[in-house]
Amino acid sequence: MTKASTTGHVRQALREATMEDHRRVDMVFSGYDLGSRASYIDFLTAQARALGTLETLARPDTPRLPLLAQDLAELDSAYPDPLPLADAGTDGFRWGLRYALEGSRLGGAMLARQVGDGLPKAYLSAAHGKGDWIAFQRALDGAAEEGGEGWLGDAVQGARAAFALFARSAGADMAPAHG
Repeated sequence: MTKASTTGHVRQALREATMEDHRRVDMVFSGYDLGSRASYIDFLTAQARALGTLETLARPDTPRLPLLAQDLAELDSAYPDPLPLADAGTDGFRWGLRYALEGSRLGGAMLARQVGDGLPKAYLSAAHGKGDWIAFQRALDGAAEEGGEGWLGDAVQGARAAFALFARSAGADMAPAHG
């Protein structure tokens, strides 16, 4: 068996451990109408509240925060303050944050198709380049191998924390609509 055939085993473990967290975030963000300028601004603002914190802690190779700030600026919308999140200080935790961030690129590419005509979509269009998702999975697997005992548990905690922060950031916008 070659190493390439096991690529993605950590991603799969994280996916299974965070499936409900991911569903909750998808449900909360499904309330935004990306074809509507006002709702799209609310969507981007909610994303920015989480992304500002997560990218600072996770330090992804290709940050999307500048693209998100660019989209908000083109919409003449203020950039929000990021929500707080305590850094657990472990390598596994930060890789869990990165897992959620890199996975959100996949969803962003699908959501970009829903953005209304004339609205900027640099942030959502920032999908993985050819081979980038596989390269990330290999790096994730390598980090897990080097991380030792407890690494995967820390990564699961990081991924859950990222999903919870995204849900919290969207919940702040959506709460008035439900109350």
